[in-house]
Parts: sequence; C-alpha cells; structure tokens
Amino acid sequence: MKKAIQYMFICTSAFTCMNLFVKSLDSFNVFQIVFFRSLGSLFFTLPYLFKNKISLAGNRRGLLILRSIFGLISMMLFFLSLKYIASGTAVSIRYISPFFATFFGLVLLKEKVKPVQWLFFAIAFLGVIILKGLDSELELEGVLYAFLSAFFAGLVYISIRKIGSDDHPVVVVNYFMLISTLIGGLLSIHVWITPVGTEWLVLMSLGVFGYFGQLYMTKAMQIAETNQIAPFKYLEVIFTIILGLVWFDESYTVWSLVGILLIVFRFNNECTCKKELAFFF
Repeated sequence: MKKAIQYMFICTSAFTCMNLFVKSLDSFNVFQIVFFRSLGSLFFTLPYLFKNKISLAGNRRGLLILRSIFGLISMMLFFLSLKYIASGTAVSIRYISPFFATFFGLVLLKEKVKPVQWLFFAIAFLGVIILKGLDSELELEGVLYAFLSAFFAGLVYISIRKIGSDDHPVVVVNYFMLISTLIGGLLSIHVWITPVGTEWLVLMSLGVFGYFGQLYMTKAMQIAETNQIAPFKYLEVIFTIILGLVWFDESYTVWSLVGILLIVFRFNNECTCKKELAFFF
C-alpha cells in the first residue's frame, strides 16, 4: 500500500504539472496544445509496443477509435476550460465524470447502481451548482467546457469497459494518442504558432507528464485495490489549487472552495472509477 501511495503521488504530481503547463500556454490554440501533448506520449507508447512485439492495430478497432474520439473531445474541452476558469476549479468539475460513466453503464451496459451512489452524485452536482450559481466571478463558458469534458470522459470509461481485456492497455492509449496527434495536427494548421525558446520544451513536456501520470496510476492500481487507492487522485485538486495560487495568482472565493470540497467529498467517498482512470489523458 505504501508503494501504491508513492505511485499515486507521482501520478497526481505529473498530471498537475501538465494542467498548469497547459494553462501557461494561453497564446497557443487548444488544437496545437492537443497535438504536442499527444505527440509527446507517442515517443513512449510506440517503442513499448514495438519492443514487446504487440500489434498496433489492436483487436476491437471500432471501439478503440470510438474511445479515442471521445477522449480527444474531452481533452480539448478540458484544455479549453483552463483558458477561462481557475485550474483547480476545472480539475474539480472534471471529477463528476464517474456520474456520467455510471449513467451510461446503467443505460447502455445494464449495470447495477447502488442507491447510495445517486446520493453522492447529487452532492457532486450540488458542488457544481454552488461553484457557478454562487460564485459570480466564474465564467459560465469555462464551467460549461469542463462539464462537457466530464460528459465525454464518461463515454471514455464506457468504451474502455466494452474493450475489456481484448486489447493491451498501451494499445488503448496508443490509439488515443495517435488519433489525437493526427486530428490535433490537422486542426492546428490554420492557427499554427511556431514555438520559440522554452515554449518547445513546455509543449513537448505535456506528453511526458501525461504519459507518466497514466503509467504510475496504472502501477498503483495494479498493486492495490481500486477503492483504496483511487481516493488519492484528489491530491491532483489540492496540488493544482496550491500551485495555481502561486504560479498564476489565481483566487478562489469561499463558495468556490465549498463547491470543490463537495465534489472531492463525493469522489473520496464513492469511487466508481475503475482502472479506466489510468487511460484518460
């Protein structure tokens, strides 16, 4: 368990750095950011698959493509939300994605939902309502982007559940990164800004942080029960808020913090997130 917690600490630190670096790239279009974030991870996934002689094509190709498209949309929307609202708020709203995963699982996969789960989800939505309804400083556009990002993240989870063990986890991630690189690259052609100096390093580091965040979350969930280790994912919210305050001079009202606490409370007490969390973005 100690080793798993260490892995989660590395994981949340990596994702926090990725989120804040994305926010720092405010002069770049979201398509270009997605391109570099995805390209950076391909430098890790492709060599792994080649070294272990794992087919890049995969077995459930239709579902792999569908999962990648859902993930791409979710990633774009989340990165877009960072341009409008505080990074800690955006990360917190994204944590309502398990509600959508549970809802889609109920409707599409006929999975059972415990009554208490709906209570915790209601608490999470109350947190979102408090965030926007009582915090007049929050931009509705940013909240909406983060909310829609969580919606498509729920579809990501369902897609991965359908894929199951038919494909290697790295194949799933590689499909996502490859499709995101291609589409992100094409969409950024007309809005391309050539990076200068350290901007190259920051852009390429997005893929490194994203990959190691996924890697160490996977490692943690391989050696500990999901319900024991997944709550440590909320450290990403804490780290993001603290660094956002220091780095970007972000501010949070009392109502913002209340809303964030309600969302984190739901996540900490009712973890519907499975190992699919390791294959998000």
